[in-house]
Amino acid sequence: MANRHVLRTILMQSLYEQEFHPKSPLKDIAARYLGREQVSEDERAYVEHAAAGLGKHQQAIDKLIVKHAPEWPLDQIASIDRAVLRLGIYEVLYSEEVPPKVAINEAVEIAKAFGGENSGSFVNGVLGTVYRSSDKYDEKDEDTKTTESAEAEASAPASEPE
Repeated sequence: MANRHVLRTILMQSLYEQEFHPKSPLKDIAARYLGREQVSEDERAYVEHAAAGLGKHQQAIDKLIVKHAPEWPLDQIASIDRAVLRLGIYEVLYSEEVPPKVAINEAVEIAKAFGGENSGSFVNGVLGTVYRSSDKYDEKDEDTKTTESAEAEASAPASEPE
């Protein structure tokens, strides 16, 4: 049995791989990754539903990334960070079963694990801004971070040049 973190990692890796094989359906890429894990039918259904939703909403999600990370053109954001942002925005805005704060926290953890030095704070800033500007936003969810600091993180580079 896989946990949701593993399933999200599979989805992120599938999104990342799809960037190199754009004609391959996300659901097929995700299915190959799922074949390497022991997953229940519910877990398989979660990944399949998310893959379908990500495909359906990708243009809208990409527009949100561009809007909320204006200093970073979409094609200049690191591929891993772009995949994490797509998954995070999908879960924040389109998933009814994942609370937005959980989706943001999970995306940040995945970004820290797979991305560059600043990926976690970049993803946190963009997703926080997307969430606060959405219909799902609830002021009770606000933590100690100020809106200004989250927006500043959204404009931080995803990784340092070498």
